[in-house]
Amino acid sequence: MGKSFEALLPEHEAFIAKQHIFFVGSAPLSAEGHVNLSPKGHDVLRILSANEVAYLDLTGSGNETSAHVEENGRITLMFTAVEGPPMILRLYGKGQVVLPGTPAWEKLSPRFTLLPGARQIIVVQVHEVKASCGYSVPFYTYEGERNTLQNWATKQGEQGLNDYWQAKNVTSMDGLLTTLGQKLSTDTV
Repeated sequence: MGKSFEALLPEHEAFIAKQHIFFVGSAPLSAEGHVNLSPKGHDVLRILSANEVAYLDLTGSGNETSAHVEENGRITLMFTAVEGPPMILRLYGKGQVVLPGTPAWEKLSPRFTLLPGARQIIVVQVHEVKASCGYSVPFYTYEGERNTLQNWATKQGEQGLNDYWQAKNVTSMDGLLTTLGQKLSTDTV
């Protein structure tokens, strides 16, 4: 049923460009750890090449993806058609977290509209692309983006966001240190 590819094809890129939401999956190495699945909205994904994508990661209540990528690199992005012809597209790869103030950030960030609350960019080196039918995915109609998170981040201001990151984004649910957590701990030493 599904087909695997070594890289994104032009039709995969066109499909991704039409999607208003995608999902990010990651997990720690420990069998006792929590698997994370996180939806992403807004225009935050960029295709850098047939084997590399990146997304602007906004502040959230946790920072699981960063902790998992820091520990083992494994990451999956999933796109699913909720309008038009059915399809599910998964990108399997190795992730890297890029923080503001680094040379990699300076190189990548101009590709994005930096939304309020932007905390990092997740770069994925894609080693497998898998397309499957999506026949059971229901139809939904896109009505627009929610601006609640951006409004919240704007109200927090720079210091408020830094305080929030320190309180909520330093470690994962399982106690793994995030990339942001590593930076914050060295900034306060």
